[in-house]
Amino acid sequence: MTDRIILAASVALRRGDRFLLVERGRAPARGLLAFPGGRLEAGESPEEAARRELFEETGLEVGKLALFQVMDLGGDKESGGVLFRLHVFTGTYLEGEPTARDDAASVGWYGVEEMETLSITASTLEVARRILGC
Repeated sequence: MTDRIILAASVALRRGDRFLLVERGRAPARGLLAFPGGRLEAGESPEEAARRELFEETGLEVGKLALFQVMDLGGDKESGGVLFRLHVFTGTYLEGEPTARDDAASVGWYGVEEMETLSITASTLEVARRILGC
């Protein structure tokens, strides 16, 4: 049973066949790799949140964003009844090198084959595979 819905957004930013991932520094998913993202702030659209979170966690800005998928995560006993409604955007890499900031413990570019061997959220790996068509 879902007690609460939290709106969130993330950016699946690609550079060639590699995706930008951050190591989550806080719950949920602390210690796991995922796309940069987080909760929407009051009055913020999902796209605005995706851009803000990307910048806060990596220092990078993004070009055009396109909504790729909206997915519900959690909402079960394990999540304490909290459901995260995640808006996943694909983005155009512009320039610069990312640095881990805010709640990101580390940041890097990873290919799908490499992602399959790492501690990563299942939804991140699923989305990356779908984007690349594998």
